Amino acid sequence: MRKELFEAMTLRERLAAARLYGIVDLGYVSADRIEAVTAELLTGGVDLLQLRAKGCTADQILEFARRLGPICREAGIPFIVNDHPEIATEVGAEGVHIGQDDGSLESVREMVGETMLVGRSTHSFEQAKAAMEGGADYIGFGPLFPTPTKEGRPGIGLEELARAEETVGCRIPMFCIGGIKIANLPEIFSAGARRVVIVSGILRAADVAEEVRRAKCLLAGASD
Repeated sequence: MRKELFEAMTLRERLAAARLYGIVDLGYVSADRIEAVTAELLTGGVDLLQLRAKGCTADQILEFARRLGPICREAGIPFIVNDHPEIATEVGAEGVHIGQDDGSLESVREMVGETMLVGRSTHSFEQAKAAMEGGADYIGFGPLFPTPTKEGRPGIGLEELARAEETVGCRIPMFCIGGIKIANLPEIFSAGARRVVIVSGILRAADVAEEVRRAKCLLAGASD
């Protein structure tokens, strides 16, 4: 059913409908388990799936992307490659996600074309607004709280969240990220969040698929 829905909707319609963004992060998942963890994330119901492999070589990331892309495609879920637009293009990914230090949105767009999704990490209201105005299809906003995924970067807190949602989140999807877990989802929703990325809180769970289901239930309740 999800594959048929994937085929019936445009890519940007699927992005607009997304609420939970999953990441296969090689900081938490060993290379020999990436397929298994991807399958668990997809079974649980993530709406997008990103491959994040900081510290790995381009050749390794290309291999990982070739392994995960077909699994996502079969499940009907857009596949996003972190940091490497050239790899995203080579494997036919649905999107690429770039950080603040990964070049301009314009240059990345020239590399990947108009069809592919381009996401941007942002760490303040000003960066979020600039990404929207620069043509990002979606943004990550955070880290809201300190997180080992972004070691050394302080959490920005919830103060700017409502402002960013009102200005940016109403125009392009804005996924809150950083230290988000099942336990603090109600607090984040109360501050104005509508979409989230959960990394370690899901990948470290004893049952990854079930943790995804729990998050999706809370997200569904928050959007009612």
